[in-house]
Amino acid sequence: MLSKCYGPLFAKIVILLVLLWTIPVVAAAEGTVTSVSQGHVWWFWPLLLLIVTFVMGIFAVLGGVGGGVLFVPIISGFFPFHLDFVRGAGLLVALSGALAAGPGLLKMNLASLRLAIPVALIASTCAIIGAMVGLALPTNIVQIALGATIIGICVLMLTAKKSEFPDVPQSDRLSSALRIYGVYQEKSTGQVIDWKIHRTPLGLGLFILVGFMAGMFGLGAGWANVPVLNLMMGAPLKISVATSKFLLSITDTSAAWIYMNQGCVIPMIVVPSLVGIMLGSFVGVRLLAVAKPTMIRWIVIGILAFAGIKALLKGLGIG
Repeated sequence: MLSKCYGPLFAKIVILLVLLWTIPVVAAAEGTVTSVSQGHVWWFWPLLLLIVTFVMGIFAVLGGVGGGVLFVPIISGFFPFHLDFVRGAGLLVALSGALAAGPGLLKMNLASLRLAIPVALIASTCAIIGAMVGLALPTNIVQIALGATIIGICVLMLTAKKSEFPDVPQSDRLSSALRIYGVYQEKSTGQVIDWKIHRTPLGLGLFILVGFMAGMFGLGAGWANVPVLNLMMGAPLKISVATSKFLLSITDTSAAWIYMNQGCVIPMIVVPSLVGIMLGSFVGVRLLAVAKPTMIRWIVIGILAFAGIKALLKGLGIG
């Protein structure tokens, strides 16, 4: 049974690794390897990316923030890659992590299709616009804005008092018309949770801004999905985290095409990142059902704060 499930996955990984082995010649022809080698052999940075993104994949699922929000500030701040390439890879990283985690979350009845579809329609449209604006701006301006945004995300996560089971006395008319509700079992307590949402129009309106910023910075959208779904609309925390992860598979696809069309996707960066984030996401999905959300939240905040400050200093020419 395991061989049937994971055989195709490992076959794809082997193909990706073979592709990774062949790309140095192409990358050198484009002048990209010279700028990032810094005295190391060509496979040093791809190998390091594989390890770092594997860890990111685990925390991305557990924190519900998407791989992109961790990938872009950390890789742009500590790896010698141009920001445009990192943003393009960041969207594909968030997308691959979501695709890897999505089926498992749906199977466990944690991700809600009825909750994700209307949000995805709005956010994906705005992500296209954000991607076009982000590529048109100077790199240092985007780097500064990225650092400020990441720090703002940390403040949002610090001040937001997330509720595992928000009190929603009555669903609004829009959510009732869309039939956005559900039932799931909380495995950590054995409790059966019957959930519904409210303030749906306001929540959907906020996803206009979320989608735009996701496309502009290549962050994905998980960093804002969870607070809006959980705090604003009243979905349980685990439903919000799981739906956020699944939502990225729809939203990030739109913005990713803009970066690919502009030539901002470099295989030597993308391939090891995708492999690492997908493997990490498989591990994260299995830990999500039993993990304590509070502990994961503090770990994610610490990582983001460090990376956000680094991105801001780099944009200002200090770091």
